[in-house]
Parts: sequence; C-alpha cells; structure tokens
Amino acid sequence: MNVSIVVPTVGRSTLGRLLDALGPLPPEVELLVVEDTERRGPAWARNTGWRSANGEWVVFLDDDVIPGPGWYRRLVRDLDVRADVGAVQGRIRVPRPAGRRPTDWERVTIGLEDGAWLTADIAYRRPALAAAGGFDERFPRAFREDADLAYRVRRAGWRLLRGERTVTHPVRPESPWVSLRTQRGNADDALLRRLYGPRWRALLEIPPGRRGRHALITAAAAGALGAALLPGRWKWLAAGLAFAWAAGTAEFATARIAPGPADPAEVATMAVTSVLIPPLAVGHWLAGRWKWRAA
Repeated sequence: MNVSIVVPTVGRSTLGRLLDALGPLPPEVELLVVEDTERRGPAWARNTGWRSANGEWVVFLDDDVIPGPGWYRRLVRDLDVRADVGAVQGRIRVPRPAGRRPTDWERVTIGLEDGAWLTADIAYRRPALAAAGGFDERFPRAFREDADLAYRVRRAGWRLLRGERTVTHPVRPESPWVSLRTQRGNADDALLRRLYGPRWRALLEIPPGRRGRHALITAAAAGALGAALLPGRWKWLAAGLAFAWAAGTAEFATARIAPGPADPAEVATMAVTSVLIPPLAVGHWLAGRWKWRAA
C-alpha cells in the first residue's frame, strides 16, 4: 500500500518516543517529519508535509502520541475501504491517573477520545485533501483546523470513517493556568462562525460550549460595575447584577471542581480561573469576530 506518514513537530521531546513506537516500517512507507521552527502552526506544517508526500494515503500523527502494538498492520486493514472513503480516523486512548480523579486539564485531554476527525491519528486520501485544498492556515493553533478540514472533505463528497488502530495520547504536562491560555481558541470559533454561519457547530460535529453563559456572566459583571458608579437609586441594580455574576461564576467553578480531585491546589486554581475565563472567552470571541469580519 502506498502510504506517507506526516508528523508535524515543534521539537517536543515526545517525538523520539513516537518514532520508536512506530518501529521499522516497510520500505515503501514514506515518513516525513515537518519541524515548524518558525511556529507557523500545525495547519501549515501538515500542508507542507502532505504536499511533499508521494503516498496515495497520507497519515497524520501528532508528535505526542504513541502508536499501539501492530499499529501499521491495523492501519493497512483500516485503509481497505471503498473508493468513496476520503479519511479513516484512528482511535485515541488517554491514560487515567492512578488512585484519584482527573484534574481539569486531564479531563480536557481525555475528551479527545470522543473527538471527531482529530489529526492525532487520521489518514486522508490525497485526492480528498486536494479537493478540499488542505488545511486552512488561518487557524494558527491545534484547535478546530482538523474539524474544518473534515467538514470540507465531506462537503466535497467524501465519506469519513473510524478505524480500529489505536494510539495512546498521554496527558501533556502543563501550567496550572493552561485553561486561560486555551481561551484563545474562541477567536478560531469566530472564524468558523463567519465561514459557516450560526449552525457551524452542528455542521462540523463540535459539541456545544459555554460561551453563551460566559457572555451572560461577563455582562452581569460589567453591568454591576457600571451601575455601582451611578447615583444611589441604582445601587439595587448593581447588587442584583453582582449577585447574578457571583451565582454564575459559582456554578461554573462547581462544574469544574466537582469531578476533579479533592486537592486544595486544584480547587484554588479552578476557583481563580473560573472568575477569569468568562471575560477572556468573550474577549477573544469578540476580537475574532472583528478580525474575521470580512473572511
């Protein structure tokens, strides 16, 4: 089978672990590692890889996954499909922590197991990639660029399937404040909203998020601050809005703390970040709506 494997990387130490897990590949299999030294983004790196590849099938692997035993043998079976199938996704497994419930960041990674058309391990036919034009390099992060491509491939008339091969995706060590940084993805959501309209989540098979509630919480906080600056008769409004903000923030924090470990550091981090996430999410969304207003 004519297969090219493309691995985009930013130089993570996990790359060596991935290559070791792949083991010796058949001589006809092409392996391309694309190092994104200028941090142009994974969409750019994957486009560079598949456009340089020669395989009929192009398999994308993230540099932080570990292919399971017999991964290539199962890949060959997965790709024995009808000619109208444009992509076959592998299955992702995320190790759970031993002896405790997962943290917020660990639960985010565990959520990859149910994700649709993720490039952690997915094989595309070259004609399907060409028909869709490849990845949209306006997406600068490893976020939404894979769902966007999958939708355009389906829209071009190809079917997408799930295969049986597996990769393990360990939880990457991160700062306790990673949830604040990930709010930048709201700007990418704004691009999808501009491209595909209000039904973009349904079209791209993306679960509903919390941004609507974040907007209400942020509006209540802003309104409370504004009303507090008005004459005395408006103090009741300020108090009511402040209560709404506190209730919304408490609900959000509880939803994040309850399924996690009863660890004081984790609880404190969730409490602080639950205050900061709603305005950050809304701010990035609005910035994205402005940036992509003419997309």
